[in-house]
Amino acid sequence: MAHIALYRTWRPQTFQDMVGQKHIVQTLQNSLREGRYSHAYLFNGPRGTGKTSAAKILAKAVNCQNGPGIEPCNRCDACLRITEGSVMDVVEIDAASNRGVEEIRDIRDKVKYAPTEVRQKVYIIDEVHMLTTEAFNALLKTLEEPPAHVMFILATTEPHKLPATIISRCQRFDFRRVALEEQVERIQQVCRAEHIEIEDEAASFIARLSDGGMRDALSLLDQIIAFSGKRVTYEDVLSITGGMASDQFERLVEAITNKDVGAVLQLIEAFMQEGKSADKCMESLIYYFRDLLLVKMVPNSGAVTERITDVQRFVAVAQRFSSDALIAMIDTLNYYQTEMKYSVQPQTLLEVALMKLCSQAGAAPIAATTAGASTGSQDGLVSQLMGRIQRLEDQLAQVLKNGVAPANAVPAASSSPARSAPAPAVSKNTIAKLDGYLKGRDDPAFKMILSGWSQVLSRVKEQKITVHAWLVDGEPVSINEGNILVAFKSAMHRETTEKPANKQLIEQVIGEQLGQPYRLVTVMIRDWRAAADQQSSEAPKEELKLVPEDTQVSDTKKEWISEAIQLFGEDLVKIKED
Repeated sequence: MAHIALYRTWRPQTFQDMVGQKHIVQTLQNSLREGRYSHAYLFNGPRGTGKTSAAKILAKAVNCQNGPGIEPCNRCDACLRITEGSVMDVVEIDAASNRGVEEIRDIRDKVKYAPTEVRQKVYIIDEVHMLTTEAFNALLKTLEEPPAHVMFILATTEPHKLPATIISRCQRFDFRRVALEEQVERIQQVCRAEHIEIEDEAASFIARLSDGGMRDALSLLDQIIAFSGKRVTYEDVLSITGGMASDQFERLVEAITNKDVGAVLQLIEAFMQEGKSADKCMESLIYYFRDLLLVKMVPNSGAVTERITDVQRFVAVAQRFSSDALIAMIDTLNYYQTEMKYSVQPQTLLEVALMKLCSQAGAAPIAATTAGASTGSQDGLVSQLMGRIQRLEDQLAQVLKNGVAPANAVPAASSSPARSAPAPAVSKNTIAKLDGYLKGRDDPAFKMILSGWSQVLSRVKEQKITVHAWLVDGEPVSINEGNILVAFKSAMHRETTEKPANKQLIEQVIGEQLGQPYRLVTVMIRDWRAAADQQSSEAPKEELKLVPEDTQVSDTKKEWISEAIQLFGEDLVKIKED
């Protein structure tokens, strides 16, 4: 006999078989008990949570020859034939492939006829959001006033795509993602019935990967059984799914903490050699750092124990980071995961993301450096504050070294409201770096760039609107040796524009629009203006010469006379001496 997939073999046939939808089961059973079931239902929720199964169970319950009751008997002729799909009065329609107005008109014409085999005509329309606007309009009147013997059950994963007029005519039921514990229990139940031995850690990992979908969990279990046979281990699940074991995560985190970029790159290469994909590694890392953050902030929460089997192991790793550091790392990984969708080199982006984590890790450890320091929250907070004070002192010393005068050195006259505040000083190193750009302001090529910059912005907006939102904050101010210098008002906009993926896109568009490749260089506009002002103040003064008044006046008179002759002609101009 041909093998039948586990998710089909174990498809719920009664309401009590459904996993994780108690709120829906109780409501439907109460309405069946009291005979107050509706003419139209809308079942919506994530994939694999039991929407279509609940629809078929409801169709059997209202048509059961021993009912209607709160459960179908699954023994009478009507229940058995509805399960097989051979009852003409219970119609299951896939709206993805029957989305036109003609199919819905056919339903509208047939609903008027009474059922011939069972008590109630039931139309189950799956993925109903795929119907066209015309098909929805054709369904609307029938859905509003159907005959007494007809029931509609609409199922969808995207209810926001349905017209409000359709939703308002249905009883809506929101199916939830199945909880991890319930999924694990169901997986173990299936394995016991199929005489399969499975490790608890393996069942938990399968449930986590399914993301709340029971059908996905059973499909994955079926695939793993085909690989491992009668005994399913945690290592088998990792091997099939491309997941990462906890010890691999710990080695990677240790390399990040030590800022050992070489070890990080070697680990990534080893993951790729094992057949793991870059996007799957990125997703697993985000989950791992999320779990570390939960352990750090809410160690006794149920959300922690649901996802993490060995909490103490996570606590030991989480102590290496502050909460702010973990949040920053998750933000970084999430950004590069989004960029990975549009990249042809996802492994490179994974490597860049982890190298950036290495640079972030050095500023975030909370381990106390003094002997006998406690790991408690109060000592950790003190350590954080002391570290921040030290960094601020270092930054202040660097700023003073670069030539910024302290506040008490400003002359008293500068506090007068009638005088403007002095421009911020710029270090000689900054002026030296900008010297070539300060000279490039008058380059004819720069004027061509200015005239075509609006086209560059428009093209960037077409390519990726988020990059345009950052770039529009800056303005080109000069060129030098194949570089375009763009000055930004906001430091955040400048940093985001400088990110490798965004910078590559901008430089590509610049080359296409201007007909010549340029590299993008950025600067804060206040630094650019201060450097320009300082250069102009250091420029040599123009030499003033005293000109005799008579000579200056005579030259002016000659200019006026010449201009008058050109305008009116020699015949009309008469020159009189004062």
